[in-house]
Amino acid sequence: MNRLVLLATLAFTLSIAAAQAPTGTLTLTPIGGYDHGGFDEGAAEIAAFDPETDRLFVVNAEAAGLDVLDISDPANPTLVTQLDMKPYGNEANSVAVLDGLVAVAVEAEETGDAGLVLFTNLDGEVLAQHTAGFLPDMLTFTPNGMHVVVANEGEPNDDYSIDPIGSVTIIDLPADRDPVGATVRHVDFTQYDGEENEMREAGIRIYGPGASASQDFEPEYVAISSDSTTAYVALQENNAVAVIDLVAGAVDTLLPLGFKDWSGLLMDASNRDDGANLASWPVHGIYQPDAMTLYTVNGEDYLVTANEGDARDYDTYSEEARVGDDEVILDPTAFPNAEELKDEANLGRLNITLASGDDDGDGDLDRIVAYGARSITIWSTERGLVWDSGDQIERAVLATHPEFHNTNNDESAAEGYDSRSDDKGPEPEGVVVGVIDGVPYAFVGLERTGGVMVWDVADPMSPTLVSYFNDRPLDAAADGPDAGDLGPEGLIFIPAADAPNGKDLLVVAYEITGTTRIYEVTVD
Repeated sequence: MNRLVLLATLAFTLSIAAAQAPTGTLTLTPIGGYDHGGFDEGAAEIAAFDPETDRLFVVNAEAAGLDVLDISDPANPTLVTQLDMKPYGNEANSVAVLDGLVAVAVEAEETGDAGLVLFTNLDGEVLAQHTAGFLPDMLTFTPNGMHVVVANEGEPNDDYSIDPIGSVTIIDLPADRDPVGATVRHVDFTQYDGEENEMREAGIRIYGPGASASQDFEPEYVAISSDSTTAYVALQENNAVAVIDLVAGAVDTLLPLGFKDWSGLLMDASNRDDGANLASWPVHGIYQPDAMTLYTVNGEDYLVTANEGDARDYDTYSEEARVGDDEVILDPTAFPNAEELKDEANLGRLNITLASGDDDGDGDLDRIVAYGARSITIWSTERGLVWDSGDQIERAVLATHPEFHNTNNDESAAEGYDSRSDDKGPEPEGVVVGVIDGVPYAFVGLERTGGVMVWDVADPMSPTLVSYFNDRPLDAAADGPDAGDLGPEGLIFIPAADAPNGKDLLVVAYEITGTTRIYEVTVD
């Protein structure tokens, strides 16, 4: 079996101080946007930018298409065309563009059918298509432009009667980068079938009903090493990262991410406690990153993960429960105050997993394990975990926008106040790193609370929170014209050298409101 390395073994400490606002040394100013239409239908999800034509390519799930926007005037984006994905599958899930070549991940109509990667030119003319794995969810070009790497999530159908394997597709482009002549390699995880118990003991979550390792692994997101030889693939539900050797076309390593101990940190764990009440609780969080990105400092590669968290909840299987449920039995030795913890104003409302936490197999929970880590984390690809934002996100929201505390994204901020505290809080989902004047900044979208939080990550061991932008109104209806932008999903950074107006730009696709917003980034 390939070696298993526990990334989270390096210790880190986080000081617990009074809630502090970001430093304010970076400013996001909205300068333009485009409304793709539709509410809570995924009309704007993932975006990619071509600097030669000043075009944005935005995945529009509602229209099962790809919207092409002209942002030569960033203050006034206009629709060039909409590419219909229906002739090629169910809908597009991801898009990437490099040097005039556009790659689109398209899922199949049926769960058990393979999806594909569609290649087009900048005008939307289809050049080639190649078979991917089951449910291609995210794709990206390698920095050298010679490969497209695809995370094929392989989710089961609603009743779990079909559970395809997860995989990674590597599309090798020829020297002239003509996709017609590309070759395709598929990397799966069947080599780990039969070794599920060993991997569970190492910290990798494998728990789908009757699922083998290859079926249970669900690749979610891809980040590529600076030398284009290695792909880091987030296995979100499994709380692990697969390291793929792009030269050999094989799995090199599986990296369990471990659990985050919330004792000593602050979180609001209840939506029935009459407000924003941050406290320390005996809870472990599963990192379960959604988006992740890679950047380099002094020749060393680092991964930044947005630790959203995710649960399996299907018609015939669900891992979800609440601490206060009768079926949740807390070990009396580990939790002598179990009755108090089960109170709805304490941990009773917290959504947890039943698939983790029974460490000795006796039927009760020795650990309370919740989804996500309400944080971003920086991992050295060589040394493991080096920094986690701890409780900074919830504390920063309270310090700057207390009325938005753990709000939901499909209702007004006032109506949704505190409604996500029992789940995954502000829910960081998207992350991108942009370099301004030699300084790398991590821009993080908060899916539920909304807005973008920014850290200076020049020192990976000690990032600085520099900005939080959120202009959603308090009482406006979420599906009305004054709602602002809700549900940030995909983020891209456009450096000034590539931007049409010569300014550093951040583009955010908002899934709930179906809007794409362009921000000018200013550093003091």
